[in-house]
Amino acid sequence: MSIIIGLTGPTGAGKSIASNTVREMGIRVIDCDKVARQTVCANSNALKALVNVFGVGILNSDGALNRKALAQIAFSTKDNTKLLNETLLPYIVEKIKSDIGDEDVLLDAPTLFESGIDDICTYTVAVLSNGDIRLKRILERDGITEDEANLRMSAGKEDEYYISKAGHIIYNNGDIDTFIANSSKLFEKLYGGNK
Repeated sequence: MSIIIGLTGPTGAGKSIASNTVREMGIRVIDCDKVARQTVCANSNALKALVNVFGVGILNSDGALNRKALAQIAFSTKDNTKLLNETLLPYIVEKIKSDIGDEDVLLDAPTLFESGIDDICTYTVAVLSNGDIRLKRILERDGITEDEANLRMSAGKEDEYYISKAGHIIYNNGDIDTFIANSSKLFEKLYGGNK
């Protein structure tokens, strides 16, 4: 029986570091953000659905998705973020389920609970971090303005949301080596320590 772990948490918390820890253990990682990008390729049903909801202003002149334009609309309010998730997540979930197969896997999924894909997970893990630390990471990682970073953060869920839903929590407020060590210890335990 394969073990599927759903990894989630707010933007800038450190999910990618935790998922790299699992990858180094030899476990397959499905990056749900990458799946989302594949799902909205030009002329896809998912992209057509987004255009129906948010308008043609989210498209480039060649018909491809303008991610920045979509982000400006989708993250401008919690209602718009919810609408984005309701529109796009069913397409992403369908693709992920078809990609999993029968091996142990980690789903790196920012919208793990919102999508409902946590239903197929053996375990769920959330990475959490203080807001000021997350803001600094987002600014360094994405090269966006502080206002844009704050907009993204405010469109996301509060820590209490993850604490109430995830089976396991890893905090990433200290040094990176401690976070990696704590992540490794948890994932080795959950995957049975035999990888």
